[in-house]
Amino acid sequence: MLTLTSPVEIWAHRLPAGVKLAALAGATLILFWMTTPAQQATALVAVAVLTLSGGTRFARAGARMLRPLLPFAVLVGLWHLATGEWSLGAVVVMRMVTAVAAANFVTMTTRLSDMLDALTWLCRPLSPVLPPQRLALAVALVIRFVPVMLLRAEAIVLAWRARSPARPGWRVAQPLTLAALDDAARVAEALRARGGSG
Repeated sequence: MLTLTSPVEIWAHRLPAGVKLAALAGATLILFWMTTPAQQATALVAVAVLTLSGGTRFARAGARMLRPLLPFAVLVGLWHLATGEWSLGAVVVMRMVTAVAAANFVTMTTRLSDMLDALTWLCRPLSPVLPPQRLALAVALVIRFVPVMLLRAEAIVLAWRARSPARPGWRVAQPLTLAALDDAARVAEALRARGGSG
């Protein structure tokens, strides 16, 4: 779970983690201010160009990380199409894909240790209430966990399709939840083994 940084070195690897995290937060806020399909399409193209700036090998790795999102995007799109809100559906689907692609870009170009340092500095004002290192670790793990859980969901859906002609739908919720809890337990165990507070 902790090895999602791309082995392909690109220009974004040299940027400070804090700058990338701040840009990601700002870009995500802007995405929620965009309310038309044209605006969301522009944002999606911008993130695609950003990913392609790292070269074809880097872009292919980024596209592979988006693949597990496809079933959810299709489901959301079909729901809005069935309810007659195709425009809203297009906005929601493109916003979701753009946000995850941007987060993947930051994840692929930032080492976990750099992310932890940036988040620890950011969380320092909360030190009287909560230790900054612990909060920073929790936030960094959540960011790292998103693409991992998307890959796990894809694997579960593929396993379901191999065994049943019926659509998986809500039936994958339970195994996905159990997989998430299992992963969380393994990460906590690994942290404790390394002297952390898992």
